[in-house]
Amino acid sequence: MRAAVLECVQRAVRIARHHQRHVAEKGGEEAAGLGQFGFQAKVVPRRPVEDAPLLLAIDIGVLVDPVGDTRRAFGRPAALHRLIIICAAMRFFAFALAFALSCSVAAQEWPAKAVRIIVPFPAGGSADLLPRAVAEKLTERWGQPVIVDNRPGAAGNIGAEAVFRADADGYTLMSSPPPPLVINKLLYPKLAYDPDEFVPISVIGAIPNVLLVHPKVPAASVAELIAYARANPGKLNYASQGNGTTSHLTAELFKAMAGGLQITHIPYKGSAPALTDLLGGQVDMMCDNLGVSLPHVRAGKLKALAVASRKRFPGLPEVPALAETLPGFEAVAWFGIVAPPKTSPAIADKVALGVQEALKLADVRKRLADLSAEPLGYSPAETARFMRQEVERWSAVIRTAGVKLE
Repeated sequence: MRAAVLECVQRAVRIARHHQRHVAEKGGEEAAGLGQFGFQAKVVPRRPVEDAPLLLAIDIGVLVDPVGDTRRAFGRPAALHRLIIICAAMRFFAFALAFALSCSVAAQEWPAKAVRIIVPFPAGGSADLLPRAVAEKLTERWGQPVIVDNRPGAAGNIGAEAVFRADADGYTLMSSPPPPLVINKLLYPKLAYDPDEFVPISVIGAIPNVLLVHPKVPAASVAELIAYARANPGKLNYASQGNGTTSHLTAELFKAMAGGLQITHIPYKGSAPALTDLLGGQVDMMCDNLGVSLPHVRAGKLKALAVASRKRFPGLPEVPALAETLPGFEAVAWFGIVAPPKTSPAIADKVALGVQEALKLADVRKRLADLSAEPLGYSPAETARFMRQEVERWSAVIRTAGVKLE
């Protein structure tokens, strides 16, 4: 008797097609003989579909009596038949391996149609522009359209819920800044989705936030702004990308660390409309990511008092870091890609690889540099670890600033 593991699905299919699986009569001598080896006899006909996944079955070549009595065959040579015996535990592992192989094959064939990346914020902001830069290259790489679909509202919760409920086939993804991924669960008592169940794929890049004021505000530095706000409590207001966004939390952290300043919050639905009103003077200040606001700063339409990164930003070396006035201050916006719960890891790996390859291209790096973004291109494992760290960091910000949604 010999025991060997079937080497591949093709071999199993070949066996299933050309050999009857041996039939053991229940309660007969043969079943009793099998019992001596710790197996339970089962009567089954040849079934190619079922036989194919039996990759971990014990494949025993035995000399079988022509009438089909294995017990007597052990003692008397006869025609060579193949007996496939499988126990319950082996069946479990066999199907698990078959499932993994099928996922791998599916990932190789994916995508076979257009892929949609939902951005839960409006068009025109950095949250929209970064995934678009990558989506164009993914379209070229995969030979299928990769479409950016904006679904703004509720601090990203509307778009996030749509992705959460989408099929786990890789054809619906989400690219988003921190709120729906790591912040909203810290602020909202109940969400229609569980951000912890998203499948992490990659982080495209990160952009430092910047403290912006309209030219009408009589302050040319962080110290002067703090002094003015203290002397005029409630007079200033600030725009944000929405409740619970990094823009909102950065401003609240600034107010808290500056001694509890009284500055009124005016939430918008994304960077673009908030920045429009800031440029028009309808609001006094804003903590926005540097990406889309930098051109307005260089044009003199807005004043950048400080960046919220740990160090000064190389593109604006004359603008100090907030940490120079408020030690320990840091607030950076990043833009991650996730998939619906239970999406195949093989598909997540393929998307992450596509993002990494796109970020190596000179024209993509230039577009990110124009947005003041640092390219990252994390793997799924790195993204998962990074997001866990971000939950802890923003949780500390929320506690320090005492942020509560109204």
